[in-house]
Parts: sequence; C-alpha cells; structure tokens
Amino acid sequence: MSTQDTEAEQHKTRLRVREVLEREVLPFAEQWEDQGYIDRSGWISLAEAGLFALPHAGPGFLDSAVFLEELGRTGYAGIRAAIGVHAYMAPSYLIKFGSARQQESYLPAIRRAERIAALALSEEGAGTDLGSVRTRAEPDENGGYLLSGRKLHVANGSQAGLIITLARVGPADSDAEQQRGLSRLALFAVDARARGVAATPEPMLGWRTADVCTVDFDNVRLPGDAVIGKPGRTLIYLAQALEFERLVAGLLAVGGTAFCVSLLDEFARSHRINGAALSANQAVRHRVADLSADLALVEQYGRYAAQQHALGRLDARVASILKLKATELAVTAAQACMQFHGARGYAADSAAARVFLDAAAGTIAAGPSELMRELIFESR
Repeated sequence: MSTQDTEAEQHKTRLRVREVLEREVLPFAEQWEDQGYIDRSGWISLAEAGLFALPHAGPGFLDSAVFLEELGRTGYAGIRAAIGVHAYMAPSYLIKFGSARQQESYLPAIRRAERIAALALSEEGAGTDLGSVRTRAEPDENGGYLLSGRKLHVANGSQAGLIITLARVGPADSDAEQQRGLSRLALFAVDARARGVAATPEPMLGWRTADVCTVDFDNVRLPGDAVIGKPGRTLIYLAQALEFERLVAGLLAVGGTAFCVSLLDEFARSHRINGAALSANQAVRHRVADLSADLALVEQYGRYAAQQHALGRLDARVASILKLKATELAVTAAQACMQFHGARGYAADSAAARVFLDAAAGTIAAGPSELMRELIFESR
C-alpha cells in the first residue's frame, strides 16, 4: 500500500473514531467527570464500536495511534486515561507475556468491556523505585498465592474487573537486602471481584473520570496460574511494557495538546476587548503561533514513534522523547490557555481550568519527566 493510500485509510479511521467519540463520549463527559468514572453504558458503546479491539502492534497499530490521539482531542484527560489503561496499558502485559489461557480468559472480555482493566504498580514509596515494593504474594499449600498489600493511583480502580498487579513473591523476610531483591518481583492477573479486594477513591485535582483509587489486597487467594510470564523476567517485562505505556501516554497527550491549542486559538480570535479581537494583540498572536508550531512538531514525532512501534522498532529513547515533549507541551499550552482566558479561565467549570488541572498529571503518570530525561541521556 502506498503512503497516500495509508494516509487516506487513516483519515477514514480518524473520521470514524471522531464520530463515535462525539456520539458516545462527549454528551456524557461532564456527567462522568462529576461522578468520577465512565458509565457502564459508555464502556459498552465504545466496545461495540470496535475501539477496544484495535491492534496493539504491527501496521494496524497506526489505527490505534489515531484512536489515542482523538481520545486526547476530546479535551477530557480523565476519560482518555481510563480508556488508555483499559484498552492498551493493562492488557499489553497479557498480550506480550501472558499464557494462552490468560489471553483466552481475559482479552475477549476486555475488548467487549465485560471486564474493565486496571494496572496496579505504584505504592507508597515505590513508584520508580521497584525495590521498595511491599505488596506480597505468599505461596500457599494449594500451589496458589495469598496476595496482600496496598496499591496507589490505580486508574479504573472502583470499576475494574481485572487488575494487573506487581507484587513480591515469597514470605516476609527480615533481611533488608533480600526484601529489596528485584528478582522476587512478579506480575499477577487479579480478579478485582475476589474476596479481599477493596478500592477506595483517591481525590485528584484533575483526571476526574479516571476513577483513580487506592486498592487494598487482604489475603486475596490467587490460583497458581495467575502469574503472568516468568517471575525471574519481570524487570524485562516492565521495561518493555513501560516503553509501550509511554508511547500511549505521549499520543494521548498530543491529542490533549491539540484540543488546548484549538481552544486557545478560537478564544483569541473570537473574544473582543475594546472592540478588537484578543488576537489583535501581537503578543497573543505570537504565543498562539509558537504553540501551534510546537504542536506540529510533536504531532509529527508522535506519528514517527507510532510507525516505529508498528515496525517493531520502538525503543526507550523514542518513547521517552515523545512522552516528555508531548506532556510538557500540554502543560505549557494549558497554562497559556488559562492565562489568556483571564478570570473566566480560572472558573472551576471552565474548559481552560479543566485542561490546566489535567495537564500536570501527564508529566507524572507512566514515569515523571525527570525519569524521561534520565532515560534519554543514558540512551545516547
């Protein structure tokens, strides 16, 4: 297929995705923001439209890249985060490393939105420091495990049917170095409806629809085949999966930035001061122009990163550059958008305030900007 044919097909995909989001998401977005999660009917509608079955790899991933960018363009980062985790970040562990039984049991249910997927990696004092993970899976007499611990910042926490969870395998150990042994980490597919699983909402400044929760595991019984892949390879799995997560986060942020720049551009052209458009002010025009130019560059890099992934060539450097630049540009654009909206931009119910509060989380989730810079520096 020629480049022109590919672009034409992606344009059709973009129009179809946009139509679905305008029909099934935007009319309900404010309601979901208020209640803190996506309605069951919303999940089902998106699943029935086939949006959760788009490819994670290969040439078909370019359709996913379009979907992710268009999710960002809705202007609701909580919605895009919830869907990004459910459709891409959490199931990627099953797709890449899961057994045939795990894939057959969970992936169709995720694609049909019968089970909402969540990802539980972070803990108090154990974000990027995996050696400090305390959640523990102790082997039991039946060949399974008892899972106990607390996970923080779990998107889709209260609505989840499946939680991909990072835990330390083995009994509690008094030896501090052994406690921090990374080789004892493992990933588990946990039924969120099992006895002993409890989710408590975490109030957030932004990302309100993301349903961010603290999830407690109190002696949750897991079968032996709940382990994803081989425990000794968990660090390799995490490194590969996090590259993909950062690609997804970057593409979502590209769309979110596009929404914000469009909002600012429209306001600058339509809002009038003393009879003249706000954009009559050269400083405003130039600020919008700079943001539009930066957005165009990040959009192109996002497409490059998506193509690299489609070809099986995505690496930590490319994923980190996209995630860093897209999420930080989102913050810059959101700050300018709120500033130029004036007092109305600071109102709690304004779109400018919402994108400002939402943007900050993007520079933290899936690895903070400081870590992205370290990865970029070390990859030279």
